Amino acid sequence: MSARTTPWPLVALFTAGYLAPYLLPTTVGRLESGLPLSATQAGAVGSALLLSSAVAGFLLAARVDRIGPRTLARTGLLLAALGYGGAALTTHVPAVIAGAVVGGFGSGTITAVAATGIAAQRDPHRVTTLGLLGVSALAGAVYLTVPHLGPGHAQPLAAIALTALAVWPLTGRLSPRTAPALPLTDTDTGTGGSRLPRLRSGLLLAAAMPCWSAVQNSLWGVSGRIGLTQAHLSEVTVGGVFAVALGAGLLGVVGAGALGPRLGRALPIGLGTVLIAGCVALSASATDLTTFAAGEIAWNVLYPVVLSYVIGLAASLDPRGRWAVLVGSASSLGTATGPVIGSLLSARAGFPAMGTILAVGLLAVAVPLTAVALRRRTTTVATHSALTDETAVRLDVAA
Repeated sequence: MSARTTPWPLVALFTAGYLAPYLLPTTVGRLESGLPLSATQAGAVGSALLLSSAVAGFLLAARVDRIGPRTLARTGLLLAALGYGGAALTTHVPAVIAGAVVGGFGSGTITAVAATGIAAQRDPHRVTTLGLLGVSALAGAVYLTVPHLGPGHAQPLAAIALTALAVWPLTGRLSPRTAPALPLTDTDTGTGGSRLPRLRSGLLLAAAMPCWSAVQNSLWGVSGRIGLTQAHLSEVTVGGVFAVALGAGLLGVVGAGALGPRLGRALPIGLGTVLIAGCVALSASATDLTTFAAGEIAWNVLYPVVLSYVIGLAASLDPRGRWAVLVGSASSLGTATGPVIGSLLSARAGFPAMGTILAVGLLAVAVPLTAVALRRRTTTVATHSALTDETAVRLDVAA
């Protein structure tokens, strides 16, 4: 696959892998309304799905090249189609849970292949933004469609399964092995070997991302209930707000793609996280359509922008994509706890207090994320200067 062309199979895999987290509010809400489950139990099923996805990422972070991206992608798509599809076709709660867990493992497998391939591209941020565009557009379409297809838990799960099947034909364009777009050097790896490079920055990023993602999904997992019970909106209206919010998120992703690295990564990640904290507090306190829509739309504009820069930052730590997969899996751990945290906090303290707690946590985690971005920028500048000096010396010697 040429580095000069858009790697559409990777974009499609990214879309299929991230669709389940994007549809979490409607999935959890319909599990609660369509099955004999409480809100906390439905949130726990969502958490089990996402935890299974995270486990897949941790297990496969260093094995994508060994197994082969084509084989692994097809395995993940098959698990997603069977798991989510099976869960959609039954109302037996244990079978639904089992299907969600199997499907979640498939989503994590798909995401691992996508993240590894994207990290090997010359411009991983561009490919990431295309993937985010794809998943935002698809999720928005699902949110607009699902309320008109009748009640029950099947529709969002079936949408994820059908997406996996639709992506399958593109896996034929994946290579048997993943090769970096640029040759690896001692400078690239930081070690000259197969060990994880930039260990300190990678570990700090991997430790911060579960907290960052937990806050996002704590709100996202209960956003439907905020709209329905606190803002007193209908399911059609809430679905419309989510669709508009995801559509606005497309504009944010387009802007991030156009901006690229001009502002570096520290400013978009740090300032963006602070602004997201304000959106979380606003959405959680919403009691009418205007406030609810404003909080959700602003948040959905900012969230994919910051996420694209975080994914790009993780990819820059290792051209082989291992940190990208590990950080993504660590993020999935936080994402997995989100529905349970949101359900517990809202049940015990109410939605507004939940929003305040989550916002404070997000402000705290903005510090280490920004620190890693600043450290990576300093390292990149220093490496570039050293390479420039070395090139000048070689030219002098040649002269």
